[in-house]
Amino acid sequence: MIGMLVQEGKLGWNDKVKKHLPYFAVYDPWVSDHVTIRDLLSHRVGLGTFSGDNIWYQSNLSSEEIIRRIQYVPKAYDFRAGYGYSNLMFITAGEIIRKVTGESWGENVQKRILDPLEMDRTIATIRDLDKKGNYATPHARKEDKNYIIPWANWDEVAATGGIISSVEDVSKWMIFNLNHGIIGEDTLLSARTRNIVWTPHNNHFVDHTSKNDFDRHFNAYGLGWGLSDYHGRLKVGHTGGYDGMITAINLIPDENIGVVVLTNGVRSPIMAASYYALDYVLGIENSKDWSKDLLEKTNEYAENDTRIADRKAKRVLKTKPSIKEKDMLGDYHSDMYGRISILQKGKQLKLEFEHSPLLSATLTHWHYDVWEIIWDNPQAWFSFGTIKINTDNNLKVKGFDFDIPNDDFYFEDFKPYRKN
Repeated sequence: MIGMLVQEGKLGWNDKVKKHLPYFAVYDPWVSDHVTIRDLLSHRVGLGTFSGDNIWYQSNLSSEEIIRRIQYVPKAYDFRAGYGYSNLMFITAGEIIRKVTGESWGENVQKRILDPLEMDRTIATIRDLDKKGNYATPHARKEDKNYIIPWANWDEVAATGGIISSVEDVSKWMIFNLNHGIIGEDTLLSARTRNIVWTPHNNHFVDHTSKNDFDRHFNAYGLGWGLSDYHGRLKVGHTGGYDGMITAINLIPDENIGVVVLTNGVRSPIMAASYYALDYVLGIENSKDWSKDLLEKTNEYAENDTRIADRKAKRVLKTKPSIKEKDMLGDYHSDMYGRISILQKGKQLKLEFEHSPLLSATLTHWHYDVWEIIWDNPQAWFSFGTIKINTDNNLKVKGFDFDIPNDDFYFEDFKPYRKN
């Protein structure tokens, strides 16, 4: 859609973000002034992968309110000197689309892509699920078992990947891309746009001293697309994660091949299925048993991820906190997020997030001045966690630190403190 707006003269790839969103700011004023739309879409602004996602996750904040908080997300690397997959930058790009067109990201995707491609089983909001009917149910996982979780509302952050679709409809999208932006007799993407978004803008490391599974020589990110070579052919694709659903799209343009894998669980063989299909169609000899290989790697990672087990093993029983519960009560402020409160409700200590009611939790004493977080609602991406109450030398409560081991949402960046 950004490419379409560039074609219409409403945007430029090298437009400064501040030209369209004057309030946009990141970790450094100079960088804030120089971030371009091209930077947003190639993940080279300087933020770490998934950094700041806990600002928007499960929250009722508007896109603008989310973007205004980006300035508090810590820098992970120098501007244009690294790669960090940033949903926040895609949210920003989606808000630019709204600003330029006067219509939401969802309205734009409907008119500009879904309608022309006749993707009539595709929606951009869960409010339309029942209108379509016959849809899958998202699942999370606990103790090696799947369980159903509710659909999450991503309306304000849909530009990060809020499309709900089907294999048949995504196939129409893949065919459209394999035809380089032409649908029937209509050219929706110019050749220049197609080439720009499929041009590497951010390169990843490839070890040229040893053989890899794909005979890969390059690996990069374009504008909204992952790029690499696959046994001598260009491969273009992307994966995606939504609460309880994991997906993958992969295209081999030279061979006119597209593979989509949509799953409704968080332990999903998206790449095993993708690689198997690509190898089969391409006639790759001696293809690996991808299910076996990637399952073993997944299990090995899980076995080696001892973060939660290590914390539980270090629990010291029969300790008492150095402060009274009543002194913990009150509102705390996070520059990145807003108000986070510790409240007394009946006999329970409760943790509440101003903008994210679905993240409410009960606090139970863990050891010393550390309290375990027992989530009131099932969470797809994280489970065990604690907070540590911080005090000054006179044991006056100053704030608390989060410790919620997971790979997606970094609560430790919140750093809630008491305002004087």
